[in-house]
Amino acid sequence: MDGVVVLLKPPGMTSSNAVFDARKLFCEKRAGHLGTLDPAAAGVLPICFGRATRLFDLLVDKDKEYVFEIAFGVKTDTQDAFGKVLARDSRIVSAEQVRSVLPSLTGIQDQAASIYSALKIDGKKMYELARAGKDIEPKTRSVQIDALELLLQTGENRFLLRAVCSRGTYIRSLCESIAERLDTIAYMPFLLRTRSGPFNIEQALSIGELEDSKREGTLERAVISCEQAVSFLPEVLLPEDRKTPAKNGLETNLKGLPSGFCRLYAGKEFLGVGQAEKGCVKLRIHLY
Repeated sequence: MDGVVVLLKPPGMTSSNAVFDARKLFCEKRAGHLGTLDPAAAGVLPICFGRATRLFDLLVDKDKEYVFEIAFGVKTDTQDAFGKVLARDSRIVSAEQVRSVLPSLTGIQDQAASIYSALKIDGKKMYELARAGKDIEPKTRSVQIDALELLLQTGENRFLLRAVCSRGTYIRSLCESIAERLDTIAYMPFLLRTRSGPFNIEQALSIGELEDSKREGTLERAVISCEQAVSFLPEVLLPEDRKTPAKNGLETNLKGLPSGFCRLYAGKEFLGVGQAEKGCVKLRIHLY
């Protein structure tokens, strides 16, 4: 089987266990997910199978979208609802105050990852080291937040927000940054990934739904083909007589072709992902 399945990961399940369950369902050995979701988080977890695993580098760097809740007045050691309470603050934050600081948190910025994230140090996940009581120096890296908006107030000092951001952005750390702008403290009770690159929550299916589909003999309907998975790329059509040369790794000269990745076809056959540069295109990821 070659393609992508968009899994709706439940809270409480690791991304690795989600892939393990999906592999068993589809009876496929070659599979991998497109970006870890923390165990407490839920939402979109695209899983590549077969030849689609060749698309990992192309797809994993796409932006992500999250809906999350921030609760002011409490700080926990894990920055979420499952940690030990470290501090409390009695001040009340209004929707207007939250909305006023969000623009200052968009754009490119350095962000310190939560020590309870899935980032690895010497091959070990940071959250595993933290839970084992190890002393960890938080990693800092550059992230980009393209959109950050307040959706609604869910209760006193509690608000639902939406963020569109780059790979590697930690929403728990973002909640802490929002609180710092308001001179208070906060934690993240809820996190839902609603989109990962071109894959959105409307396409996502739970393990239970996939199990039902397998019993009904319709499991293949859950699979997004390799061609569909890269449908966001522009299409480039080669002459029929360039099919074999393209498959053999040779370039084709096409005048006026813009540089970048593309969906490459020869005749009616989808070959894979090509890369155009200086008026020439070459097949980079074989998917036929």
